Amino acid sequence: MLSPILQTKIESQIKNNKIMLYIKGTPLQPQCGFSAAVVQVFNKLGQPYETENILEDGDLRQGLKEFSDWPTFPQVYIDGEFIGGCDIVMELNNRGELAKLVQ
Repeated sequence: MLSPILQTKIESQIKNNKIMLYIKGTPLQPQCGFSAAVVQVFNKLGQPYETENILEDGDLRQGLKEFSDWPTFPQVYIDGEFIGGCDIVMELNNRGELAKLVQ
């Protein structure tokens, strides 16, 4: 069950950052290939983004799975909306749609 405090934290992060990436590791040291791929795509897009290392906070990692109803990471939010994980980000990027979303 997602605690009210954790729900507020996640909602605040998503609301206060145009692009919010929940990844394994950090942008400089991603801890999985999927997180690395997502960070690489957003770096190339050149728009500022914020990240949260879900490996440092087990409650956050579990809470996000409930919040988004998405079982895996990374999780990407743009303009407060859940976009998806690595596969969806790659597909949107390949179709040129991701660049439009982050503008």
